[in-house]
Amino acid sequence: MTDTTWQEDAGRDLVRSFGDRMALFVRGEGSHLFDDAGRRYLDFLAGIAVDSLGHAHPVFVDAVSRQAATLAHVSNYFATPPQLALAARLKRLAGTGPEGRVYFGNSGAEANEAAFKLARLHGGSARPRILTLKGGFHGRTMGTLALTGKPALQADFLPMTPGVEHIDATIEALEAALDDRVAAVLVEPIQGEAGVVELPEGYLTAARRLTEASGSLLIIDEIQTGAGRTGEWFAFQRAGIVPDAITLAKGMGGGFPIGALVTFGHASDLFFPGTHGSTFGGNALATAVAGAVLDEIERADLVQNAAARGEQLRAGITGLGSPLVGGIRGAGLLLGVALTHPVAKAVVAAAQEHGLIVNAANDDTIRLAPPLTIGDAEVNEFLALFDASLATVRDALILDETPDATPDTPAEVPA
Repeated sequence: MTDTTWQEDAGRDLVRSFGDRMALFVRGEGSHLFDDAGRRYLDFLAGIAVDSLGHAHPVFVDAVSRQAATLAHVSNYFATPPQLALAARLKRLAGTGPEGRVYFGNSGAEANEAAFKLARLHGGSARPRILTLKGGFHGRTMGTLALTGKPALQADFLPMTPGVEHIDATIEALEAALDDRVAAVLVEPIQGEAGVVELPEGYLTAARRLTEASGSLLIIDEIQTGAGRTGEWFAFQRAGIVPDAITLAKGMGGGFPIGALVTFGHASDLFFPGTHGSTFGGNALATAVAGAVLDEIERADLVQNAAARGEQLRAGITGLGSPLVGGIRGAGLLLGVALTHPVAKAVVAAAQEHGLIVNAANDDTIRLAPPLTIGDAEVNEFLALFDASLATVRDALILDETPDATPDTPAEVPA
């Protein structure tokens, strides 16, 4: 035992790259979290689109317990039944056909590192260029940071891995940039870290047509949008296209670390022995848990639930009539609430005070990514807590913007 607080312990012992921790959570149940003082919070972030089934779901707990008691890890010199079953399931859900293949890692960044190497194997020296989008986020490793279209995140780690070019998220920019020296185009269907920003209408369809014409790979980063979050198993399916590869993580494991690269068609033959690997990737414990999570999403029709609850949340948030809400972006249960003022961090802080966990994707966007299991009760609870949080911030804005010379005149939040 020590006499220090958990905040002091965290400040002393944890790497400071994450900043100050906002709470100490000790337990979760369904869509709720409980802190060290026993206070209950509605979790509408779900570990940033990770906890697909919420917290301590019986299916998740049972899968961890059963597999841990049987076999956890044997290395990739060998295969295990959960690994093979999960690979087959992902191929079926993604619609790869029999020629598809799956590489397992431990995170989204590892999945995108594998995609980076897939692009290099495809391009060779004749195709040194890889295109990604400005504002995109693909990870924080040195390879995936080069793919990430956020110069501020790269600044302290220059020089970046060469060959990556970041272009505007328009069909015109893609058409202008593509040529026979481009190995791959890597995009998120919805840019979560940029503020839940959707691609322009028809972008993925155009990207598929243009990359096929140029002989480039089209790789879709489904790390935040996959596993049913947007109301389809994978967001690319909303466009009715077939990519060359997708990357997955987050919600696939429901809280257990796992990532994957799923390939289609000729891209499935690019890797050969010795070109990539991972000690822990695809171990029996991780793949068993992910298989159980995906099975429950399928069994309980949580993909359709994500679509329905997303529409319910859109209507409910709009119905609050708050002058701080300027619009809602996203799909399914990956939503961005656009604010009319750059007060997202204040809204997050107010929400936490009211017992609600949400996220500031940027200064003027609140990101919502609740468990796929939410129902009417959780939606209604969220709307009440979010309304109270917005009111708290709105009241503070009114106080701040009231002119000193006319204290008797109530100020209004500007439109």
